[in-house]
Order: sequence, then C-alpha cells, then structure tokens
Amino acid sequence: MSAHVGVVVTDQYLPGVQDPDTGLLLPALRAAGLRATPVVWHAHTPGDGDYDLLVLRSPWDYPWREDEFRAWLEQTHRYVPVLNTPALVDWNLDKVYLRELESHGVATVPTRWADTPEQLPAALAAHVDDWIVLKPTVSAGALHTGLLQASSDDARRLGEQILAAGRTVMIQPEVPELSEGAEKALYFIDGQHTHTISKGAILARGGGLAGGEYSEDPQPVEATAAEASFAHQVMEAIDVVSPAASPLYARVDLVTSAQHGIVLLEAELFEPVLNLHKVPEAATVLAAAIVRRVERVSDGLSSLPRR
Repeated sequence: MSAHVGVVVTDQYLPGVQDPDTGLLLPALRAAGLRATPVVWHAHTPGDGDYDLLVLRSPWDYPWREDEFRAWLEQTHRYVPVLNTPALVDWNLDKVYLRELESHGVATVPTRWADTPEQLPAALAAHVDDWIVLKPTVSAGALHTGLLQASSDDARRLGEQILAAGRTVMIQPEVPELSEGAEKALYFIDGQHTHTISKGAILARGGGLAGGEYSEDPQPVEATAAEASFAHQVMEAIDVVSPAASPLYARVDLVTSAQHGIVLLEAELFEPVLNLHKVPEAATVLAAAIVRRVERVSDGLSSLPRR
C-alpha cells in the first residue's frame, strides 16, 4: 500500500483569506503515488489515522490557539513525523528569530522591540512623528498590525493592546517601497528557489488593511540576481541558527529599498501561502520533495540533514 500523507490545514480562515494551495497539492501528491488527505489540525487527535507523514500547510488560526497548536504539534510528532518539524515551527513562530538572523549577518528592517509597557513610549518617541509599522511578534494575516504615525494615540493604543495580550511589540520605520507594493516572496522547496511572487501592499495608511480586509494580489515576478543571492543567504543562516534540520519549504519575504538595500521582512517556515495556483508546476516539485521525505521516513529518518 502506498504511503499516506496528511496535509494539515484549518477550516477557520481569516476574512477574505483562502487556501489556494491544498486543492493543487493533494492531486499532485496522488499523481506522485501517495495517498493524500487534508487534516484539520484542531479536529485531529494525535495518534489517530495511519499517516506516514504530516505536512503543515495552512493552520492559520494558530495565533488565537497558540498553546493548543503547540501542544498538538508536540503530541502529534510522537506518533508521526511532521514537516516542517515542530522544532523549526517553535523557532519560527515568534518573530524574535529575526534578531538571531540579524546577528548572523542577515540585513533586516531596523526594529525597536518593546517587551513591557515601560519600554513602549521610548520606542515610539524614537520615531518622532514619522510613519511606522507596529506589530506583534506572533501574528498571521497582518493581525494587530498597523501603519501609523509614531506620535499618534492609535500607535500607543495598538502597542498597549499587543503588550496586554502578552506579546512583544515590533516597531519599524515605514519602508516606502513596501507601501508601494514592492515586497517579493521568494519560495524554496528542499533548498531550491522555485518561484517568486509579488504580493502587493497590505496595510492602509492610518491603520487597518488596504481594501478593508486582508487581501493579497499575488503575481509571479522575477527576482533579481541580488535578491536571489540574498534569499539563499537567509536560508543558509536559518540552517546555522535554527535548532532544526533544513525545511521542506520556506518563503523568504524581502524588499529592495533605497534606504536600507535588500532587507528581510520575515522567513515563513511552517504555514506560508505557496501560491501554487499562480505557479502550478511548483505543486509537482513540492510533491516530489514530499515523496523524498517519505522515503527517508521509511528508511528510519524523519528529515534531511543540514546542508
């Protein structure tokens, strides 16, 4: 009997957010000779089912159920390998990982961090009246994220709201190229750069989301040689500083800016939209990579070694 792969999703999406990947990945896995079924993580009991591998794809309600999600991952991994690995998820779930990557030479948007209510006023005051992006270190779908003036009551209130929820606040200067929709997402499967997507602007100036709800406008684009080289540098740094083996898939979000050069915005290592509907051939590449991982599992190994 062929190996059985569960594709881990949720049935509770943010307003305006769809899962464009699972509908293409499942048939690609089946065409590659695997049994493949969707698994709603919060409806799945660890140990249930005959899965040989679980692949995390769109568990996008985790910010509201973080403790439950972490516990589910830990318990599930005792019965079946999960990719990307729970150790990598644990490292990547909180954006404080950006500090580690920066210390390893990866350029990021200059960031001030506020862990306490006492630190917030000084972090905001450092930007005077400038426009800033303010967000929590654990978030999805631009949740509790705003493009605001640093001196505004809205910025202070949003920062206090984030702190009251037990999160760290990230405060970054506005990058004009981001506001103009110049962010690029470079995708990697088994360490190889497969495709690049431009996502468009997400945040509305003064607070909220452009268009009133979270909505991306993904379009296939070309990465420059410098951007591709930078993204490979990010992947190499992740291998060094993270506590886990190399990821099955990754998304490196970056922007080329006049002021800062090429900078990392974030590296999504456990639930990025892969935009397979825009680059459907990438579904075949991912399915082949999953087959290789299943073969390693059958040989008694749960993940690839570090590069």
